[in-house]
Amino acid sequence: MRRTFQKTKLFVSVAVALAVATSTSAASGPNIKQKGSWLVGLKALTLSPQESSESSIGGEAVVGLDRVPELDIRYFFTDSIAVETILGYTEHSVSADNTELGDVDLGSTKVLPPTITLQYHFNQGSRLQPYFGAGLNYTFFYDHNPGDALDIEYDNGFGVAFNVGFDYALGEKNYLNLDIKKYWLSTKTTIDAGLPEPVTASVDLDPIAISIGYGWVF
Repeated sequence: MRRTFQKTKLFVSVAVALAVATSTSAASGPNIKQKGSWLVGLKALTLSPQESSESSIGGEAVVGLDRVPELDIRYFFTDSIAVETILGYTEHSVSADNTELGDVDLGSTKVLPPTITLQYHFNQGSRLQPYFGAGLNYTFFYDHNPGDALDIEYDNGFGVAFNVGFDYALGEKNYLNLDIKKYWLSTKTTIDAGLPEPVTASVDLDPIAISIGYGWVF
């Protein structure tokens, strides 16, 4: 848990420092962000869980990262304030290491994490335009492969997200984007391992999501 907190603190510190630095140093350029604008981005996403866990058979959960395509959509209520939603899913390998049963392969699960963030954008009229935001997500777990277990279930649930990013205006209708999101989300897991009682675990996933890609302005 302490390791996860330290990584989260480092992420927030670096994100804020970068946003402040770039907000005062960008060259002038086209203004791609105005009230009523839609920005649609097609990006490559890496989702990396920063997991910690507690289990009825001890040990710790290990959840692999995944890289997938992602679509994000932003709408500007004002020249500076926008709402964003993202579309995409990831698939992650799962295991439980150093348990009373040894290392257990728990197969994989697919994750659909619809996320809505409210963002504040800086530097309209400059080519490099940083922003930050915060919001909510609801994570669905589905299409599980239980691996060495007989069956496995994950509880869906709400989480929160903080994000920071940068748009680089290529022209009036297109841009490049780098976005970093930090999630705080958890799940409870029930595993049928062939024992008299089901194995239960509480897992804090708390992933970092980094995406980069190209976008269009409408």
